[in-house]
Amino acid sequence: MGRHQPSSGGSRGTRVAEQLHHELAQLIAREVKDPRVGMVTLTGVELTADYAVATVYYSALTDDPARLGETDAGLKAAAGFLRSQIGRRVRIHTTPEIRFVHDASLARGMRMSRLIDEANARHGED
Repeated sequence: MGRHQPSSGGSRGTRVAEQLHHELAQLIAREVKDPRVGMVTLTGVELTADYAVATVYYSALTDDPARLGETDAGLKAAAGFLRSQIGRRVRIHTTPEIRFVHDASLARGMRMSRLIDEANARHGED
């Protein structure tokens, strides 16, 4: 989660980003009923210094671009609902706008691991 650290300064910004991460993960799992969303994992939250925008990174269990597009559309459609719920659950002076961004690093890592395994298997046969 190194590149998805909150950009706001100090430990308060970090705590707020972690709280948003926790609350959003629960809300998506329990409250979002949109079938397009499916199984997503939040991989990080970046919060602007003024708390106006929270960029939420997520990964999905699929590599299919069409399915990822549906998931992205479902999350973007739920963003207003999620923001209103965050406003009720987290006590901060500004409830941030929520922007979702697909994090492909997990899928890329799995693909690289599979390629390494295949190369090792071929090398073992030689």
